[in-house]
Amino acid sequence: MSTATIPWDQPATMIDLEGRAPLIGTVRDCAMHFALYKPHAREQARVLLTVPVHRVGRQTRTWVLEPFEIAELAERLKREGF
Repeated sequence: MSTATIPWDQPATMIDLEGRAPLIGTVRDCAMHFALYKPHAREQARVLLTVPVHRVGRQTRTWVLEPFEIAELAERLKREGF
């Protein structure tokens, strides 16, 4: 899967596995907040998408981005100057 194909304005929700209040916004909002998180919070973060993405090796698409994928979005955000 490539996070480069996920549009910044797609609605998304950032959750964490420790039960903190979710962040409801866009993929861009989630990437911006993830960039500010401390390492422990990053490990617990997940993004729920409104449009599922294809995963290599899987027959079905998925609605959840893992921490390494959110980190890719945060890096893309930095490269694009947001």
